[in-house]
Amino acid sequence: MDENLIRTKMIYGNEAIDLLKNKKIAVFGIGGVGGYVVEALVRSGISNFILVDNDKVSKSNLNRQIIALNSTLGKYKVDVMKERILDINPNAKVETYKCFYLPNCKEIDFNGVDYIIDAIDTVTSKIDLIVKSKELNIPLISSMGTANKIRPNEFKIVDIKKTEMDPLAKVIRRELRVRNIENVKVCYSKEAPLKPIIEVVEGKRIIPGSNAFVPASAGLLIASEVIKDLTSDLFRK
Repeated sequence: MDENLIRTKMIYGNEAIDLLKNKKIAVFGIGGVGGYVVEALVRSGISNFILVDNDKVSKSNLNRQIIALNSTLGKYKVDVMKERILDINPNAKVETYKCFYLPNCKEIDFNGVDYIIDAIDTVTSKIDLIVKSKELNIPLISSMGTANKIRPNEFKIVDIKKTEMDPLAKVIRRELRVRNIENVKVCYSKEAPLKPIIEVVEGKRIIPGSNAFVPASAGLLIASEVIKDLTSDLFRK
């Protein structure tokens, strides 16, 4: 028996692992949340990925992003994540897009995608991904705010209409109501964002604070929900 996933097979069984290796996951944003989503998914047997991010690894990522090392500084995040995936599973298939996802983006090929993970920050892009997922009938989980928070145990997966205390979720809820869109699964925390003790300004933008455990916890929770959803039919038998 293949030892790579033996511990996972002990819980889920061979049929579930065979199913997962044929699923294709599109992850938008390979940062603090998205990086841990991909990490957990590839270690759970997912073998097909689309990775979308235009950013490069920087020193400010070292405190929280799994792909951020001194050896990866200055490299594109999607390239680093792809290399990491293939180091875990050399047989994996990984498509990378070095771009910032914008509404009506024509570059990304969603053909064959089984699940979409939204781990990006821009409201218009998050809404467009939700709309796209509904049009294509592809399940999606959208990550809400993780910045300026310190309680990883507050995160949960809920329908967006059940969110509270999250400024990002509030804006997206309003925009989805305008579009008559319902039943959107999100990962969120009702912990109110803290006001940073130290403010760092980049251009005209105030950079939010973060830490090693909050984005990671959100990413791992999202990954667990994806695996649960993809294998749910097997466990209903």
